[in-house]
Amino acid sequence: MAANISNAVAASFSNVVVNQLEAPTGGQPSLVTIEPIEPAMVPEVPYLPNTRVNLVLGFLVGLALGLGAAILRHVLDTRIHGPQEVQVVTEAPVLGGIGFDPEAKKRPLIVHADPRSSRAESFRALRTNLQFVQLDSGPRVFVVTSSVPGEGKTTTTANLAIALAETGARVAVVDGDLRRPALADYMGLEGAVGLTDVLIGRADLKDVLQKWGRNDLFVLPAGRIPPNPSELLGSAGMAKVIAELGKTFNFVLIDAPPLLPVTDAAVLSKFTTGAIVIVAAGRTKRTELAAALRSFEHIESKVLGVVLTMLPTKGPDSYGYGNYYGGYSDVDTSKPQLKA
Repeated sequence: MAANISNAVAASFSNVVVNQLEAPTGGQPSLVTIEPIEPAMVPEVPYLPNTRVNLVLGFLVGLALGLGAAILRHVLDTRIHGPQEVQVVTEAPVLGGIGFDPEAKKRPLIVHADPRSSRAESFRALRTNLQFVQLDSGPRVFVVTSSVPGEGKTTTTANLAIALAETGARVAVVDGDLRRPALADYMGLEGAVGLTDVLIGRADLKDVLQKWGRNDLFVLPAGRIPPNPSELLGSAGMAKVIAELGKTFNFVLIDAPPLLPVTDAAVLSKFTTGAIVIVAAGRTKRTELAAALRSFEHIESKVLGVVLTMLPTKGPDSYGYGNYYGGYSDVDTSKPQLKA
């Protein structure tokens, strides 16, 4: 209808102008000629909205907004996701990386429960790297801690101890968390008597050490929770216990509380070879790790390295050995864990 009206208007306009408005006198032909340049055509697509243009503009605007949001998120995200972020905070080496396992709470001792899994191999890789730390003839006594709770320090300590004992070394693992001890539960041991009883003179060290498994792995539970954990851990008695363990065992691992809530780990580090700091990928912030490391700087204790836990197992930031070991596990994980 619109096209017909336009063409009719053009024809009528030509007739009116030529034959009426510009008609010369005397019946002579008009000197004015009017012809349509282009007839009105019915369009195949609507003029508005222009879907193609709108799609292109929408794509470009969406791409710009997406890139802006990604850049903003990257700038504002201060969490540690991998070794690169750790190196920004500290010069301490990354000793190893442990992949995330949603079933970790159900079977924390993965080196024993599923020795051919990718996570078990990660702990063995950590063991290998740790054996190159402190190569002098002194005792290898390490305090294992983290910045905040929930980063996997106790699980890492227990599995690392099992991996070290697999090599034939004599290993002692001590629950130095006198506030929220969990090592005895993880190892399936009785933890009513332990380190606190030794420190107050109620028991001898050799009587509270509990053998775990078939190798030379011994566990010293925390014992009863005292009202003054920091004082006990910083006492001369604790220094004596660590010195005695260092003479008896090839490796001594002390599971200590997180650094930011309390100072227990920093106090313990004065009596040890150095500290191993656990960092949960995607959870720990760079500011938290930096603040935790400053605790060691103030007392001039040595940080031997950082262990990344909860690393993603899929995607571009994935970590692990699943491609090599994932299909070769022949261990029956349904069996109960070995009890000492």
